[in-house]
Amino acid sequence: MDCEDNKKEFVTIFNNSVKRAGADKLLEWLSKSDFFYAPASSKFHNAFEGGLCEHSINVCKRLKMLVEQEKKLHAANEAIASITDENIVICGLLHDVCKANFYKVEYRNQKKNDVWEKVPYFAINEELPYGHGEKSVYIINGFMRLTREEAMAINWHMGGFDTRVRGGDYSISKAFEKYPLAVLTHVADITASYLDEKIGNN
Repeated sequence: MDCEDNKKEFVTIFNNSVKRAGADKLLEWLSKSDFFYAPASSKFHNAFEGGLCEHSINVCKRLKMLVEQEKKLHAANEAIASITDENIVICGLLHDVCKANFYKVEYRNQKKNDVWEKVPYFAINEELPYGHGEKSVYIINGFMRLTREEAMAINWHMGGFDTRVRGGDYSISKAFEKYPLAVLTHVADITASYLDEKIGNN
């Protein structure tokens, strides 16, 4: 699917499930940003135009499958049983809004067939250095109120790849212990990135 098709699917999923105050303002902000046309990364998964939106949809679908599976396996677990479709869509579609207006196209010299030419690549252009998952939480909460479970899930969706964890912060362990939605969002992000998507921009 192309960027416009992915945008339509994203908006449809979002509007069908997210009904809380401010959701329309958040969607308007996303539409004014480069979110629907940005890459998901500079050189790793979905490093191409529109890759971020596609990744967000993939994570949402993976998260929905995971939650449905866990509800069958752990029906007595109230924290899992209480996860709603709205929770799933918010965490899946919005976990990486921190990457809106984050990349820019630059050019570098590259040799092709013994001839040097300028080729485009995605460079990081961070204008709001607020972190990663925590930046997504900050942006979303500027438009609509997240539940604590959603905030934890989005904040820690990178799991062990989060720079805070690599720096020795153990808060993620308590978050994963208390909030199954956080664990499942991380797993959905990893499986979408490595099983559903291509690495690089080729």
